[in-house]
Amino acid sequence: MNSIIQTRGLSRRFGRTLAVDSLSLEVPKGSIFALLGPNGAGKTTTIKMLLNMIRPTGGRAMVLGTESTRLGPEEFSRIGYVSENQELPDWMSVQELLDFCRPMYPSWDQDLCRHLIRQFDLPLSQTIKSFSRGMKIKAALLSSLAYRPELVVLDEPFSGLDALVRDEFMRGLLELSGRTEWTVLVSSHDIDEVERLVDWVGVIDKGSLRVSESVSSLERRFRRCQLTLASTDELPERLPPSWLLPKSVGRTVRFVESEYRERTSVELIRSLVPAARDVTASRMSLKEIFMALARTYRSQRKEQG
Repeated sequence: MNSIIQTRGLSRRFGRTLAVDSLSLEVPKGSIFALLGPNGAGKTTTIKMLLNMIRPTGGRAMVLGTESTRLGPEEFSRIGYVSENQELPDWMSVQELLDFCRPMYPSWDQDLCRHLIRQFDLPLSQTIKSFSRGMKIKAALLSSLAYRPELVVLDEPFSGLDALVRDEFMRGLLELSGRTEWTVLVSSHDIDEVERLVDWVGVIDKGSLRVSESVSSLERRFRRCQLTLASTDELPERLPPSWLLPKSVGRTVRFVESEYRERTSVELIRSLVPAARDVTASRMSLKEIFMALARTYRSQRKEQG
């Protein structure tokens, strides 16, 4: 795999709290990669280590072929970054912000800049401090994309934005992804924000990477399954570990199969539960898959005490 980001055993402690735990991750070049997880999962800490904002307490990360702790001006001129907590010089107008940023980036593309201004409908003469939160995020994205970075890092950029601004933001990224070659790493706790954007997913839970694979692979191997029993006592006592969130309601059994195989899984269900009737296996959206995984991890933590 040709990776633009690669980590090995990346860890970060804050006192007794292990925020990121031995994370080994690869972000393929040219992908739009979503780092998903609930609030407090370790996503922002991971991104801060990748961008040399904080140093890891263990392991290492390579970004654009450079050790993350050695990233400097040359590398940062190839990286775009937008965060939910990003501060802009709000006394400036949009035009003043662009004039300030342009000389720092040799790859600045004025045609792309003008396109983004139209796309985001940003008033050039208005001061940033008078903007809504959504307009500020769009101004930050404009100043971070106009120089055609090789890597774009978005840390919870949609948090608190209304649906219209999120849609405009998303449409802009989707359109630009077809116009330029870059890799996007976007962290989010809400799959609704990124589902139609991404083609690769990493799921982080309590600082540990639990899943990292292409969306197409995830969608192939997850199915929502249902079967009907002749009586309520016909379900095996021990179920396969790939059956997530099993639930029985009367004679109906539902679960998520996380290792579905098109030609063999239904037959395997019938062999494990010979009395099963009306076995169905339905495709799942990326959101449904993420929610099933998140509930499974939470259940596992409860069982472990």
